Amino acid sequence: MDVIKTGILIRELRQAQGLTQKQLADMINVSDKAVSKWECGGGCPDISLIIRLAEVLKTDEATLLSGEREINESEKGNMKRVRFYVCPGCGNIITSSGDASVSCCGSRLTPLDAKPAEQPQRLDVQETDGELYITSSHEMTKDCHIAFVAFVNESTLIMARQYPEWSLQARLPLYRYGRLVWYSTIDGLLYQDIGK
Repeated sequence: MDVIKTGILIRELRQAQGLTQKQLADMINVSDKAVSKWECGGGCPDISLIIRLAEVLKTDEATLLSGEREINESEKGNMKRVRFYVCPGCGNIITSSGDASVSCCGSRLTPLDAKPAEQPQRLDVQETDGELYITSSHEMTKDCHIAFVAFVNESTLIMARQYPEWSLQARLPLYRYGRLVWYSTIDGLLYQDIGK
């Protein structure tokens, strides 16, 4: 841990939250002198405080420990480059519109690689009542099911969660072009283009 970098980052994050040194200190049960010492590079927070400090400053532990924030400039939130993460422990679904450090259930997650769906894997998509009506004959058991269906274009991400032992059915707003993306517990992340 670089105490100077971490101290500067703590000050920047504290100020971004509109907190005084005293307010931050009270929130993590230390003295305001301790916060001042950290921010001046005279020491660093005890490791037992890092989780709570990161929570209060709305960052993550790794960023605090490194003292550096990585700013995403490459994608600027373009939804066409959305990344999907699925936690193998709890099944949580997480998305990001750029590079991100994503963790769940104590494990760091890597973004899933989307593959084009082959004919038997493709979803049935119909336009009905101003919506996209999506169905599939895909098996929907606990061990083999589609966990979600999402529609993505450059400015939109809409997701419909699916559950085992339900037949796959989703209604999404009608868009003329974009990409359907879904996660199969057997086949992984798949996609098919709409309107191209």
